Amino acid sequence: MIPFLGADPLLEGDLDLTVILIVIGKTIVIFAVLLISVLFYVWFMRKVIADMQNRIGPQRAGPFGILQTLADGIKLFFKEQSEPTTADRPVYLLAPYLSILPAFLAFAIVPIGGTVSIAGRTTELQLADPDIGVLWLLMMSGIGLYGVMLAGWSSGSKYPLLGSVRSTAQLLSYEAALGLAVVGVLVHTESLSTRTIVNQQAWADFGSIFSDWLWLPAIGAFVIFLLAALAETNHPPFDLVEAEQELVGGFHTEYTGIRFALFFLAEFMNLITMCAIAVTLFLGGPSGPGLEGLGVSSDSWVNTWLMPICWFVLKLLVLLYATVWVRATLPRLRYDRLMDLGWKVLIEAAFLWAMVTGLIVVGRDQGWNLWIVTPAAAIGALIVYGILMLCVPKRDEIEEWK
Repeated sequence: MIPFLGADPLLEGDLDLTVILIVIGKTIVIFAVLLISVLFYVWFMRKVIADMQNRIGPQRAGPFGILQTLADGIKLFFKEQSEPTTADRPVYLLAPYLSILPAFLAFAIVPIGGTVSIAGRTTELQLADPDIGVLWLLMMSGIGLYGVMLAGWSSGSKYPLLGSVRSTAQLLSYEAALGLAVVGVLVHTESLSTRTIVNQQAWADFGSIFSDWLWLPAIGAFVIFLLAALAETNHPPFDLVEAEQELVGGFHTEYTGIRFALFFLAEFMNLITMCAIAVTLFLGGPSGPGLEGLGVSSDSWVNTWLMPICWFVLKLLVLLYATVWVRATLPRLRYDRLMDLGWKVLIEAAFLWAMVTGLIVVGRDQGWNLWIVTPAAAIGALIVYGILMLCVPKRDEIEEWK
């Protein structure tokens, strides 16, 4: 048995060569899909923002400019590698890989499809399903911080160091809100396994969108998770780590060529991973209606392979479009307001929502009327939150005390 792979049905029985080859094949496919997704997202982002600004966007490299990102990657790959004389060379070279590796490992727990059969073996369309899947996500999110911090420190320059210090403060601040938002899902599902969470949101009928998918029962956690995920991935309007007007280029100022491309790749890979995690936790993952009503057998490849993947990709595209919309619409936050949002708003809201979720789950188990309990709990949480906000001193009051 391979402990990291968790309870995948593929591993039921002896570990033979077929099983090993399937696991290796899934690893290669998942990594390739993630890389292609980054290339597509960058092109998609450029085209959508161009359309919002009444421009054309990429149009020369390939049909509709779809190969423009590939051309940029090839250009960066063949660029000359520069290295500051003041850099700590081993750490300087290691930092880009410490950024990109956690992004891929976090995506490994995402279910992108249902349970299928490959070479006579039953397996799930995800790389791994550990029993601590959600904790694995939080661990990888924390490890990614080391790549950014070490990149700024090892460059031997003050601007990258300032960018990495900002990144440390920002990511640690919003990681608390992210973890507390996930608690809202865990209380509902009573499991850390992403596959179990998805199975509990399985499609039954159209009402599953509101009753089984957790975006509505855990709406507060959903909103907090999305905001914290944007800040965790340094996405606008939370991109203070790379504020070009203030820090030249942020923590990767001294990186060029393929090393810079690795940071660029890790940033968008993290964004796609976080959107995929949001789909998994709140939007049912790959669950959705099949084509049984059109006479297609429920165990055919269309309903077991194609439809779950299509539903997952569709939900992912909706969230990715929302991130592009936010990038094109909102201005960058001031740094003090960025930290205020994390410490004075999201963390308190996440704590209160965790309490509301616990009350709702207890009420459901005890048979209470949820149409009364839920609004009452939400109103009570808002009252407590308002009292807390009134008790927090304002900035001008603090200046007067000084």
